[in-house]
Order: sequence, then C-alpha cells, then structure tokens
Amino acid sequence: MTPFATKQLPARPDTIAPDGSQVRLLHRLERGSMAHFRLEPGQVAKPVRHRTVDEIWYIVRGYGDMWRAQDGREEIVSLIAGTALTIPVGTAFQFKAGPDAALEIVGVTMPPWPGADEAMPADGPWAATV
Repeated sequence: MTPFATKQLPARPDTIAPDGSQVRLLHRLERGSMAHFRLEPGQVAKPVRHRTVDEIWYIVRGYGDMWRAQDGREEIVSLIAGTALTIPVGTAFQFKAGPDAALEIVGVTMPPWPGADEAMPADGPWAATV
C-alpha cells in the first residue's frame, strides 16, 4: 500500500525541463506524477514532443500562449489562470509567458515522467529564449 504524502510547493526549482521551463516536483504515484512549471516574464520554451506520456495542464498564475500540433491539426490557445488543457502523447507543443508576468502551470503526467529522454525536440512557431 502506498502511504499518504503531503508537500508544499518548493521555493526553488528541482530541475529544468527539456523545454527549458523551471520544474518543481510535487508528487509521484505508480500511474501518474505532478509538477509545477514556470516561465519567467517574456520567456519562450523550446518546442518538444513527448514519446510516451499524456499530460494535463492547469494554469495557476500569469498568462501566455500555447501552440500544439498533432496529425495535421495545429492551434495556438491563450493561457490564463483557470485554463486547463491536454497534451496527448505525440503532440508537438511550445508555450510562452506574457511580457510582464511569470506563467505558472501545474501539470499531471500519465504515466509518471520517465526522464529527460521522454521529450524530443520539435519545430515550433516561436524562437525559444530559455
């Protein structure tokens, strides 16, 4: 049996994601993991594509934009606090923070994040700054 776990958001990032965003690890269970992602004002993440995981993101603070592309479909959506979105396995995506506020996201990864090799570089619409 898995024990209960409780954790506060770490003050400092635990690592940097393959897309260049700051990552604060929250929790991990057998079938999923959760993390907090942050881009500083005006930063643009590197475009990537996941090999094996699906993600659900929830924007908790700030604003920006997200580009997603999969199987000939492509879109750019606005990210504001309260927005939830999905990133199905194989989807190329890139996101950026607005110019005057950090963008903060909580993401759930299913199955749990397997490591840095999970993310492959992709072509995106914006020049990355991280």
